[in-house]
Amino acid sequence: MGENGGAGIYRNHFPGGIRRRRTWKSGAGAVDGRGWPRAFARTILFNSGAGGRRDRRGREPGAEKEIPGADLCTSWNPADIQIVAADGKITGEKLFVPDAAVADFIIVVARNGVFAVAAKAAGMRIAPLSGMDLTRKLYQVEFKNTPAEKIGDVSAVATAFDVATVALVCELVGGMQRVLDITVEFAKMRKQFGKPIGMFQAVQHQCADMYLETESSRSAAYYAAWALEESVPDASISVSIAKMYASDAARNVGNHGIQVHGGMGFTWENDVHLYYKRAKSSETAFGDSTYHRERIARLVIDAGETLAKSA
Repeated sequence: MGENGGAGIYRNHFPGGIRRRRTWKSGAGAVDGRGWPRAFARTILFNSGAGGRRDRRGREPGAEKEIPGADLCTSWNPADIQIVAADGKITGEKLFVPDAAVADFIIVVARNGVFAVAAKAAGMRIAPLSGMDLTRKLYQVEFKNTPAEKIGDVSAVATAFDVATVALVCELVGGMQRVLDITVEFAKMRKQFGKPIGMFQAVQHQCADMYLETESSRSAAYYAAWALEESVPDASISVSIAKMYASDAARNVGNHGIQVHGGMGFTWENDVHLYYKRAKSSETAFGDSTYHRERIARLVIDAGETLAKSA
């Protein structure tokens, strides 16, 4: 239990639930993002968020009618959740739910609370979805009068969203670091014109850019985690800054890594493509850079205008 992070779990996230202390250490298991137990990390990352979305009309391609209770908008904002539970039952739909097929229970965030649904509950249907990252299995989960137990209210969802977002940024940083390590090692070993390609300035520039974006993302993750732990006023802004930067940086680092590897970067024998696909998957999870820029604007500009009007 201790090896899997159990010592960092304590009660109080939701009433009657559990919460992992937000103690973000600088080793391979935290801001590095590489040492987390996979199932535990995914539980924190995705069960804390707002859930998946359909298109703006609530339809999938080819669908002929809307599904009542589905999360219709294309936003990661917890305020946009549409599902509502009534009489201990949930009707609606969530998309992009990771590992739903092997879960013992599923945490569902609704407008009127946070609910736990047993994996084999009546009225629940789970179907696989296609995704770029084959190591992160995603599913569509549909509820039709499915029994659900309320385990908390929505007052903590915004904080849970921030915690999960920082955790995902930490994973992105770990992926960037690994791509950088693999790429630098390859540049030292691979030879062209009788010398390692790492001696060519064009390759050095790409590796330097990878290092810059990796360390900048790490610093942003450190501050965002500290801000959440200390409940500083700009904690949510710091979270958005970290996710905004890391989302773009992880994609860029993956691009550079593949470029330095040349044709080898696209092959299954090389691990770089796995980290790149994970970066693309994580780029959109909990909001991409565009979403978080807009969120920063709401938190800073809109809040400033409201304060000025009330003064």
